[in-house]
Amino acid sequence: MYVCLCRGITDTQIRQAVQSGKDDFRQLKQALEVGSQCGKCVRMTQEIIRSELDQQPRYYEVA
Repeated sequence: MYVCLCRGITDTQIRQAVQSGKDDFRQLKQALEVGSQCGKCVRMTQEIIRSELDQQPRYYEVA
């Protein structure tokens, strides 16, 4: 699904960037230029970042 129509950025691209270590909005904005024009995609991008980070294992948690 397209998240940023201005730059043609999809949710898959955002998820892949988060998986590769770009885990905050500033890093994504530099890498993909998401949210750099009209800004309507910022909220959805932040939700995708949060959901992707929630799925990653947390090694610091004690079982």
